[in-house]
Amino acid sequence: GISGKPVTLQANYFKLLTHTDWALYQYRVDFAPEEDRTAVRKSLLRVHKDVLGGGYVFDGTVLFSSQRLAPEPLELYSKRESDQAKICITIKKAGDLVMGDHHYIQLFNILMRKCLDSLQLQLVGRNFFDAKSKIEIREYKMELWPGYLTSIRQHEDSILMCAEITHKVMRRETVFDLLNECVARNRGEWKNIFQQAIIGTVVLTEYNNRTYRVDDVDFDTHPGSKFKLKNSEELSYMDYYHIRYELRIKNMHQPMLVSKAKPRDVRAGMTTNIYLVPELCRLTGLTDEMRSNFQLMRALAEHTRVIPQNRIQKLNKFSERLLSTPSVQEDLTLWNMKLSPSLVDFEGRILAREDIIFGAQNSVNAGEEADWTRNMRSSPMLNMGVLTNWAVIFLNRNRKDVQTFLVSLLKSATSMNFTVPQPIIREITDDRCGSYVDALDHLISQKAPQLIMCIVPNNRADRYSAIKKKCCVDRAVPTQVVVAKNLTSKGALSIATKIAIQINCKIGGTPWTVNIPMSGLMVVGYDVCHDTSNKGRSFGAMVASLNKGLSRYYSAVSPHTNGEELSNDLSVNISKAVMKYKECNEGLAPSCIIIYRDGVGEGQIPFVYNHEVNVVKDKLASLYGGQCPRFAFVIVTKRLNTRLFLAGKNPPPGTIADKCITSPDKYDFFLVSQSVRQGTVSPTAYNVIDDSSQLDPDKMQRLTYKMTHLYFNWSGTVRVPAQCQYAHKLAFLVGQSLHRSPNNALEDLLYFL
Repeated sequence: GISGKPVTLQANYFKLLTHTDWALYQYRVDFAPEEDRTAVRKSLLRVHKDVLGGGYVFDGTVLFSSQRLAPEPLELYSKRESDQAKICITIKKAGDLVMGDHHYIQLFNILMRKCLDSLQLQLVGRNFFDAKSKIEIREYKMELWPGYLTSIRQHEDSILMCAEITHKVMRRETVFDLLNECVARNRGEWKNIFQQAIIGTVVLTEYNNRTYRVDDVDFDTHPGSKFKLKNSEELSYMDYYHIRYELRIKNMHQPMLVSKAKPRDVRAGMTTNIYLVPELCRLTGLTDEMRSNFQLMRALAEHTRVIPQNRIQKLNKFSERLLSTPSVQEDLTLWNMKLSPSLVDFEGRILAREDIIFGAQNSVNAGEEADWTRNMRSSPMLNMGVLTNWAVIFLNRNRKDVQTFLVSLLKSATSMNFTVPQPIIREITDDRCGSYVDALDHLISQKAPQLIMCIVPNNRADRYSAIKKKCCVDRAVPTQVVVAKNLTSKGALSIATKIAIQINCKIGGTPWTVNIPMSGLMVVGYDVCHDTSNKGRSFGAMVASLNKGLSRYYSAVSPHTNGEELSNDLSVNISKAVMKYKECNEGLAPSCIIIYRDGVGEGQIPFVYNHEVNVVKDKLASLYGGQCPRFAFVIVTKRLNTRLFLAGKNPPPGTIADKCITSPDKYDFFLVSQSVRQGTVSPTAYNVIDDSSQLDPDKMQRLTYKMTHLYFNWSGTVRVPAQCQYAHKLAFLVGQSLHRSPNNALEDLLYFL
């Protein structure tokens, strides 16, 4: 693209100035009996460095050599220190590499991991951490390990290494400690509670330095249970760990954790289910309880939220450390690799600030931070929903606070030209789920309100789910759930403003828009969320715009258990959205459809292209009489290691990077759309995998930026197009609380805000 103000950006990438450009040989290395500790594999092979020659790199499975090894296959023998076992190492040729082969990039990454190893960093899972610089957070029994992520790739004009500062939360407790806590707290229900606490978490096994995702708990298997080795010999888990790792298991009655092996590990010969012993597994990461602990999160944020200047300083220090370590220099020189000591800089652009359009022809510039909260409080909303009949349910002990809050709410609504009448009041005497559900049933049957506000004492998930199930599935009434403490907090007036906006949206109103110069455009957001009550099932949510101002929406949610179901459901739901669009636009179908698809990993893109994109296009072609309308399918990625800097600070909203750090074989760009007050801002990556929209890159980038202004839950820009954020919010509601598709009567309201 070319529009916007040109600026010089920096990114957390270092350029590879020179690199290996000679022929290489790639080999696969197998060990018998098996050895899963990468460090041990490396040391068993290192014994034979004279046979292998100096020029080899080994990551534990793949070996690259600058010379051909003979004979083929090559068999070598080493003695394992831990149990004096004789290990046979078989080295088989996997292929020859010529310059330009993508395996060269794999070699550079393996070499870089070897260099990180030389910096005395510890491998935890797949990343390297500096255990010597760990930060202890004693009162919460945890440590924070700083570390580095590196990734070398071919980018637009050159090979670059992305380097990012990261942190790992290391907890002192084992899974066995958690198990004992569950038993002590919940005698009768401990099995369910333990499963809820552990399934889906990642544990670290220090004996082989690996991380595993816990997929299940097997209460019928324990350390004394036997399993079959590859040679069909039977061995108990207790004996296996003793022989293999010299570990003695203390408790023989603990259930075993089950981790499903990754497909690539199964292909490499690993069993489908890996059984783990709780007392040998260290907990990692944060629980929901920890995340809701404000003091803990603030303590962690002090160390993990790094401002741009400090991040640049740390990255430069990392580069210095890397390039001044003699063994690293030796390795890099051997492979003709030379890294630039400084971060890359390149030309980026800052797009023009958007005007936010309110009601009564009022408009205001979004400003430098793309935040119009102050203007919102005194501006009329764009379209008003007509609210004539609504209700509030609350505990009788909160009566006074609710009355005070309702005065603020009505006042806030009036300042935005939104008429909110006095609600029907329904007091309840206790906070049981059943009490709220009964009150909802009674109100809906007797009074048929357009919207019900429920004031709840805390964030209890089961109560929230019960309210939402009743009103989003059984009946079709939008609800607004408010936690009681927010009624009396210091920011009660700004909360009242936000709630007034949400109420208007939930009954069909629109608070603001931006100028969309295109007509006939339909923008679709799609995201997926796992069903927390059914492991194999996910819900895909689609939200599509229905009018020129992109202020009215149609939504649909479908459950699926595989990719085929997902793509069929997506195509059916987009067809329904097209029909709905025609209803709202005097029979005219959209002439251009742009789909923003969130929740896709790099490896899934070919599947998404071959299935989702093609299935949707075929469906649209049949709907449009054989010819698919103008169309674009854009993959949206939020979880990135890329960071952008402008003059050592965060770049402002509207910053575009589409040179240097982008990919040579993709139509992709990075966009910083939101402003952050702490830490370093994260750009979002956009990859246009199919495009017949007739929008040039400039228009595609500007349209994408415009879309980030239309998420009505926040009077500022968000990280992704609003349609994606709506789809995420809806998929999350269904996956976490409803566990089934919502009532169709709600499909053209933003009831899930």
